[in-house]
Amino acid sequence: MKLWVGLGNPGAQYAQNRHNIGFMAVDRIASDHGFSPWKSRFQGQISDGALAGEKILLLKPGTFMNLSGQSVGEAARFHKLTPADITVFHDEIDLAPAKMKLKTGGGHAGHNGLRSIHAHLDDSYARVRLGVGHPGHKDAVAGYVLRDFAKADADWLDDLMRGISDGAPALARGDSAGFSNVVGLRLNPPRNAAKPIAEPATKIEPTQAPAPDPDPIDTRNPLQKLMDRFR
Repeated sequence: MKLWVGLGNPGAQYAQNRHNIGFMAVDRIASDHGFSPWKSRFQGQISDGALAGEKILLLKPGTFMNLSGQSVGEAARFHKLTPADITVFHDEIDLAPAKMKLKTGGGHAGHNGLRSIHAHLDDSYARVRLGVGHPGHKDAVAGYVLRDFAKADADWLDDLMRGISDGAPALARGDSAGFSNVVGLRLNPPRNAAKPIAEPATKIEPTQAPAPDPDPIDTRNPLQKLMDRFR
């Protein structure tokens, strides 16, 4: 079994916040891949299903972001999972909007949800870092991530969620490169090759001069030819 955790804050007032992009990601996976209905467990909401032959448990902690580790730790201990079995989807202000990167291990970079998970597990779990952009000054970060996505973000956000859902089977197989490639193609589809110039419907052939008539055959006898010369 693998545990995939989406980070966010519970409650309708937070549903469209930048901080809740992790919730959005696991919601999309559950919806698109026929996972079970969400139910309350482990101080949060869980949904289970299978991808690429691997059992996946999705978790949305209900403890609010700063205490996410309580929920994640409880689920991990119950199912006897190690950090290597856990992937966390979270907002990342150090990535531009519509960017995604994978990371395993390392620090929490000030993210309170990751900080809490570090405290209940360790830092060796995997993360799917979902770019939401930076407000430009560290003092503005808290207000920025707790505001809803702008209307202008709707298209790329939908493409990112679709890409994550499309690539989820690859992630379940442990194919990080394949997962990243699927998401990248959804966000940046290849341009169509230039179409060849169409041939005209009717070809116009060059005008040819008519062939000259062949010389007529002279059937006169020598006497007639001589008489014709003196006419």
